[in-house]
Amino acid sequence: MAERSRLQMRRKEKEAAEVTKDVKEVTNEGEKAVEHGETSSAEASATNGAQNGDLQVEPMELPPFEIITGDRIDPFVFKFQFKNVEYSSGRNKTILCYLVDRGNTMDGLLRGFLEDEHAGTHAEEAFFTQCLPHCDPATKCTVTWYVSSSPCSACTAKIAEVLKSRKNIKLSIFAARLFEWEEEEIQAGLKALHAAGCKLRVMKPLDFSYTWDTFVESDDQPLNLWEDCKENYEFYHEKLADILE
Repeated sequence: MAERSRLQMRRKEKEAAEVTKDVKEVTNEGEKAVEHGETSSAEASATNGAQNGDLQVEPMELPPFEIITGDRIDPFVFKFQFKNVEYSSGRNKTILCYLVDRGNTMDGLLRGFLEDEHAGTHAEEAFFTQCLPHCDPATKCTVTWYVSSSPCSACTAKIAEVLKSRKNIKLSIFAARLFEWEEEEIQAGLKALHAAGCKLRVMKPLDFSYTWDTFVESDDQPLNLWEDCKENYEFYHEKLADILE
């Protein structure tokens, strides 16, 4: 018990340090954008107010439960949500970027993203109800996801059910992080998903660059990967291999 308590304390300390570091990075990027005239006057005022200690935060009503869909992700959002840190404190949403290849059909290649902002339905489930509600059983459908974190236990069960009932769908999931990988029910869910035919893999540094170029409003600017990106990939890659063995 004492050892578990020490591990939990170290985890909380690391989470706090990661969030503080990321907030500073986003703030610095915001300051640079203000210097180059890339933000609105309202954003600039908010940044200046924060620097002077005069920022007034007004009560904000949360938007209704919904799934946000789109074509391109805000670069600041991508850098925060997809960062493959060991502990994901503060990252309480899932962003799912998808590619759907229906072969030689007239629909061609579908591309976009889903974000479960304040949503009761998770992005993984919403994909099958909003983006791929119907798929001709006679048509092979290849689906690729790049997600900010791997699915929760409830979503793994639902995805596995879809794959078992719709044999023509082949799904590959590339995850930036593993969601609560220490939990037994999460591990069981990932194993069930793998057994259902889903290809599971942790995102490599090149995958982050590809996702940036394909799904982010990057203005043709390359992604500068964070210092520990490769190290964190190797950490999660090893954990996933242990779970699926």
